[in-house]
Amino acid sequence: MTAPGTDPTYRTEALIAEDIEAYLAGHEKKSLLRFITCGSVDDGKSTLIGRLLYDSKMIFEDQLAALEADSKRVGTQGQAIDFALLVDGLAAEREQGITIDVAYRFFTTERRKFIVADCPGHEQYTRNMVTGASTADLAVILIDARKGVLVQTRRHSYLCHLLGIRHIVLAVNKMDLIGYDQARYEAIVADYAAFAEGIGIETFTPIPISGFAGDNITAPSLNTPWYCGPALMPHLETVELDTTADRARPFRLPVQWVNRPNLDLRGFSGLIASGVVRPGDPVRVLPSGRTSTVTRLLTMDGDLDAATAGQSVTVCLADEIDCSRGDVLAAAGDPPQAADQFEATLIWMDDEALIPGRGYWLKLGAQTVTATIQPPKHQINVNTMEKLAAKTLELNAIGVAQFATDRPLVFEPYADNRALGGFILIDKLTNRTVAAGLIHFSLRRAQNIHRQATDIGREAHARLKNQTPKVLWFTGLSGAGKSTIANEVEKLLHLMNRHTFLLDGDNVRHGLNKDLGFTEADRIENIRRVGEVAKLMADAGLIVLTAFISPFRAEREMVRRMLPEGEFVEIFVDTPLAEAEARDVKGLYAKARRGELKNFTGIDSPYEPPEAPEIRVNTVEMTPRQAAEHIVRTILPLP
Repeated sequence: MTAPGTDPTYRTEALIAEDIEAYLAGHEKKSLLRFITCGSVDDGKSTLIGRLLYDSKMIFEDQLAALEADSKRVGTQGQAIDFALLVDGLAAEREQGITIDVAYRFFTTERRKFIVADCPGHEQYTRNMVTGASTADLAVILIDARKGVLVQTRRHSYLCHLLGIRHIVLAVNKMDLIGYDQARYEAIVADYAAFAEGIGIETFTPIPISGFAGDNITAPSLNTPWYCGPALMPHLETVELDTTADRARPFRLPVQWVNRPNLDLRGFSGLIASGVVRPGDPVRVLPSGRTSTVTRLLTMDGDLDAATAGQSVTVCLADEIDCSRGDVLAAAGDPPQAADQFEATLIWMDDEALIPGRGYWLKLGAQTVTATIQPPKHQINVNTMEKLAAKTLELNAIGVAQFATDRPLVFEPYADNRALGGFILIDKLTNRTVAAGLIHFSLRRAQNIHRQATDIGREAHARLKNQTPKVLWFTGLSGAGKSTIANEVEKLLHLMNRHTFLLDGDNVRHGLNKDLGFTEADRIENIRRVGEVAKLMADAGLIVLTAFISPFRAEREMVRRMLPEGEFVEIFVDTPLAEAEARDVKGLYAKARRGELKNFTGIDSPYEPPEAPEIRVNTVEMTPRQAAEHIVRTILPLP
């Protein structure tokens, strides 16, 4: 084999330099395959991708020159070209000879375009691997022929199957290092086949290769005359794309944008997730359930007679019905589900663990809802496939849990539709993406439980009491004076003939919340329950006073969203920690300082002060009575 840097025949396609527009036009109609390479550490993933880039003539002269220099300086192949350096771009990757980040590369052949993601093999970078696999149509799982099937091979195979990748290529690499031994190759394939069947992988394509030597990469190798299957590149060029299968499924279009360029046109734009749609087809808008008929399918190139999965279009309807971003247009006779409770597999991707009961943003396509998660049913050991008991999920953990959202979510099981079955979770405070999820099914109780309409509503209750319901939410450190001030406010309201009820943090824990402790998860559940009770009392027309530390902004915001706008009044009882600790009526700070009281707010558990409370009272400058009078004047201003 001639070294790439010295091959005088190696030349990228001349048309790229001569006429870039003609080059792009020639590739515009080609299909696109997204695939990943994964496997154990040092199985040769990056080398294989470098080889594919070279053989597809996608390396330019300046890149080759830089590659030759880098290969001599930090390469792992002696004086030969180290193809892995084309992909391993981080300094830490080159120094250690491993892949850390997900590296994406584009290349093209005469038959197809490709985007390949080189995924890291280390277990600590599982979230990186999941990111690369989430959009892939095919996975090339590499196995070092000298080592056989390893734990990381099994883990990556499980993750690929979990993420819905239907096409698996088992690339037994480094065949040159075992003398192209057919018996060793067949033993590895048999070992992998037994494992694959156990996790649900029905078919896979085994290929013996050498990424470094180029065997069975673009053409059959003379070194493996016993192998009769396809070489890797021809297989990648001919494998069926997922979009082909998506076209046979019912029509689904998540609406991304309401397109209204003028008074005469109103359409709904988005990428068709599955199915085919034509003018005249009946469609249903979800979650509202309203129906209409398609009148036009618009694109930048004009009207279409039909549009299929993978195309971006604007759909015009015959009727003026309510449809906005986040809704889903679907075949009228076969719509997807809409539910507010479901079960899903969750892949945790953040350094901070899952907090059950906390509200997270759940984003599925263009839909964004608030979701709370129950403690996991179990965690999956991706190395052994065991189901383990778990109260939360840590970084890179995978588990199954039940979800509840604040409004119905339109979805399909991930196994049926990746676009409508996969979601991400976003931390509301930091805006970090903390997890990826794969929906299984809606919970039966979500379909069987419906709200019962009543003739006497919250407005009638409020009129009978001649007052506007409110929830006065007192928050602050322990010892700040929340309960004392709330009690003073209730006494003043009572003198004014107002109907009130005071929910105190300590009192509630004697009954309703006696089963809860003081961990972060239990504190969140404590506030959720109190919020639901406060909402019911406000529905009854009462002015509800609540005195709770409620240390987390996310949970206070959760309660605010339970109530109509303007009814939640956040009152920050602002007391410095030193002052609150000096008061220490109950001796709790002293116990916390001695280590006898764990998870105590202000000592070893954080307090997140309100950023924009409706009312702020400083108990250093005001007496409880003065603070109460200020609060009453604010919520009940004199006429």
